[in-house]
Amino acid sequence: MTVDAENKQLLHLVFGGELKTLDSVEFRNLEELDIVGVYPNYETALVAWRAKAQATVDNAHMRYFIVHMHRLLDPTSVADAVAKGNIG
Repeated sequence: MTVDAENKQLLHLVFGGELKTLDSVEFRNLEELDIVGVYPNYETALVAWRAKAQATVDNAHMRYFIVHMHRLLDPTSVADAVAKGNIG
């Protein structure tokens, strides 16, 4: 793997909030969403996600998510990955 490939910026958003029900992904109050931050790679986003998820473990309705923003910014990369069988 080249140095450029290892250092490629792949933005990830970490956010969360309280869900209306445990079996949906509909938030109780959009104005209270917790936007944790945008991270340059999955590994740092995962660290932030784990910290927030652990801090809110006592609230069963609270959920945090990682959004692969780089996939939204470059949809051709997703199509390429699907074609190669890397994601479904």
